[in-house]
Amino acid sequence: MDEAPPRALIFDVFGTLVDWRSGVARELISRLHVSLEEAHALADAWRDEYQPAMAQVREGRIPYCKLDALHSRNLDRVLERFGHDADEATRRELTLAWHRLDAWPDVTPALARLRERFLLAPCSNGNISLMVDLARRNGWHWDAILGAEHARDYKPKLEVYRAACDAFDCAPHEVVMVAAHSSDLEAAARAGLRTAHIARPHEHGPGRGESAPSVNVNFAAADLGALAARLG
Repeated sequence: MDEAPPRALIFDVFGTLVDWRSGVARELISRLHVSLEEAHALADAWRDEYQPAMAQVREGRIPYCKLDALHSRNLDRVLERFGHDADEATRRELTLAWHRLDAWPDVTPALARLRERFLLAPCSNGNISLMVDLARRNGWHWDAILGAEHARDYKPKLEVYRAACDAFDCAPHEVVMVAAHSSDLEAAARAGLRTAHIARPHEHGPGRGESAPSVNVNFAAADLGALAARLG
């Protein structure tokens, strides 16, 4: 490493640390009794509503609300579009599917290794209770839970990254943003953070993810274990 080692690493979660597509599809199959093909189509359509919903908050068109609330609204639209009817209890459980996602296999041991040397926190658009549930499910031990609910805004607004740095009393250059999405890392870099790209080439299905960054980053790794090895 050419620069002094960072003090903290902050992480995107959906896609970077957890396989959201498989987990959401699993619950759609269980609760709506759809085929695997339709479950994947529903999961993809639901995810496609993610950025437009957050844009309403980022642009000040609606007040800040937790991602759970946005997921619930988006689910209603997607179910209607696909011609599915579900009662309130089923819709609530489907919204909570995002709390029950499984980590990619490399993640949990790599986080344990990184925590020996660095402060660690999620910097996700997911709300705090969602991050807590994912951590408990997958055996992660965070030093803090940061991100959208802490900053009261959504990435890629620069304040979300800067608020995470400030929470750890770190200057931005002392923090590395870790993500599988080049757009997230580009914004973090504009906020002054260092950046690390994790390849997730199958995030959106076979061959439908980023295998390499499309922007300049400080580190690029095949998985989180490789990044842990790189950082020592």
